Amino acid sequence: MARTALLNVMVQAAMKAGRSLVRDFGEVENLQVSRKGPGDFVSAADRKAEEIIKAELTKARPQFGLVMEESGEIEGTDGQHRWHVDPLDGTTNFLHGIPIFATSIALERQGQIVAGVIYNPVMDELYTAERGRGAFLNDRRLRVAGRSELPEMVFGTGLPFIGKGDHGRALKELRHIMPEVAGIRRCGAAALDLAWTASGRLDGYWEHDLNSWDIAAGLLMVREAGGYVSDTEGKDKMLETGNVAVGNEFAHKHILRLIKLANS
Repeated sequence: MARTALLNVMVQAAMKAGRSLVRDFGEVENLQVSRKGPGDFVSAADRKAEEIIKAELTKARPQFGLVMEESGEIEGTDGQHRWHVDPLDGTTNFLHGIPIFATSIALERQGQIVAGVIYNPVMDELYTAERGRGAFLNDRRLRVAGRSELPEMVFGTGLPFIGKGDHGRALKELRHIMPEVAGIRRCGAAALDLAWTASGRLDGYWEHDLNSWDIAAGLLMVREAGGYVSDTEGKDKMLETGNVAVGNEFAHKHILRLIKLANS
């Protein structure tokens, strides 16, 4: 697969940050037994990964803006381009020594996401996508799952945690969707849920209250893998609302129907 120069910059940044995270991840297990716990250490690992990505991206395109989880938004002189950066998606997993986390980078051009990279460093899985050029896992072309029967499908989702999100809504939606499907997975990293939907591991995925850096790269990947992408009301306002529903044609239709039924 031939990559554009900009995608190569994103890949290099994501993989460099991912290698840093893997080195730090090796220390987390030792920190679990300390009284202080690993929280401060993980925060430092997160910030270090973001600085690595920021340095790589700004070196290549100093005029582009940035929207980052840790550092917030930095306006660029370009005015047309912004990077959306999540240096460590799956922080709670990382904190507990669970090897499901990723680095996510997306490029926005004039309001549209045109390129995305998600790197799972523990499994050395590199997901890439460019608008109109397809989605890939380690250079293998991706397609969403082909299943059309709801009882055969496995969906991913996210669940709110202490002090965050609408717990009642989540329980209502699970109550309506769980009896209809083969299974539901809560992996704890939205970027990977989207990448796994693009690759066909999950048939569909929905979640509420996400940030642009969580989902921008993954939404493009699902689209480029032939999937359907919307917010949970079926509209094209995912980055504004932070609510997403994705999957193949059938999974996406069923997710929207069941969410509407749960919240009616």
